[in-house]
Amino acid sequence: MKRTIQLILPMLLLLSSWTAAANDEDESEPHPIQLKGVLEWKTIWSAVLSSDGQWFGYCISPKEGNSSIVIKNISESKEYKYFGEEDKKKSYTRFTFSDDSKWAVVVISPDWQEQKKLKKDKKPVHNDALVLKLDSGTIVQIYERMSQGYHEYPYPRLQLYNTSVYTSNGYAVLMPDIEYQLNDPGMSAVWCLVPAVKAAIDTGVVDRHHIGLCGHSWGGYQTSFVITQTNLFRAAIAGAPLTNMISMYSSVYWRIGYANQPIFESGQGRFKGGYWDHLDAYQRNSPVYFARNVNTPLLLLHNDQDGAVDWNQGIEYYNTLRRLEKPVVMLQYKGENHGVAKMENVKDYFLRMKEFWDHHLKGEDAPDWWQEGVKHLDLKDHISERMRLID
Repeated sequence: MKRTIQLILPMLLLLSSWTAAANDEDESEPHPIQLKGVLEWKTIWSAVLSSDGQWFGYCISPKEGNSSIVIKNISESKEYKYFGEEDKKKSYTRFTFSDDSKWAVVVISPDWQEQKKLKKDKKPVHNDALVLKLDSGTIVQIYERMSQGYHEYPYPRLQLYNTSVYTSNGYAVLMPDIEYQLNDPGMSAVWCLVPAVKAAIDTGVVDRHHIGLCGHSWGGYQTSFVITQTNLFRAAIAGAPLTNMISMYSSVYWRIGYANQPIFESGQGRFKGGYWDHLDAYQRNSPVYFARNVNTPLLLLHNDQDGAVDWNQGIEYYNTLRRLEKPVVMLQYKGENHGVAKMENVKDYFLRMKEFWDHHLKGEDAPDWWQEGVKHLDLKDHISERMRLID
């Protein structure tokens, strides 16, 4: 029953929005929805219930403008409101509750117009965060982890890695936390991921012979590395991955124009210094140096205009795997950046991922583009055919 309510809720919100727009004008006469009305709608999303059932929160977003967050106590009158439309310099974009239901984490982003300007100038958008003590409203700082979204419901939508789409199609989805050890970002993923998957297998829900692994950016790196260390996974998808920690170290983060070195020494890399002082650590955590171990079919995505992880990282790994005659296909969407933004590309990648999973994890027929590949001379016709398929 709980799942049914969650699935129906977005439809109820849509219907209520349409009714509200219709009632603004003559109620006695039906009329088509106008663009002006659509632009005035506000979307309620990311509705979350705390684990003790006492707190409920949601985000409100206008078509253009800052997002707001409302957190309410169900049995009492206590309520916290963070209105981005009133606070012109901030947008409250998402939140979650702690497992013990005593705290709420709220992510604060810059004003929406400032965000657009930063993205246009290819500068990073720095988010802040606050932690709200629900019984008193105390605010402190926090570092995000994936498990903070444990009680969130990701509503089904056209999104590259939407868990609800896959669970509704018969897949189980596991999103474990990674606890990192210094000088071993890749091995840390293996040490955390493999036991987590084996624990999931022990529940009896997961078929040990049909498990897929996927991730994007840093998650793409971890995916690319993990499949060099274990044959636990039947198939894998890696989007925009780092694959050679040494060559990546001094390349450029093109979005903002500085070297990648700080990322490795004081960011996600978690290395104790440069590769000249820690050569073994950089090598043993680089997927490309262990490519000969890969037996897992890999769907690799890397775009030519990637401003975060240099395109050559994907090319280097792909060519190495191809030289070793490993099962790999690389996708590139020309002109796209670190992700996939154009709707036709989003649809195509979304469909290819599903075809890939359905073949390797459900035993359905392999798509031609995976089984046979696509010759360069046939690429234009292939893309035209795919466009008809996704329209």
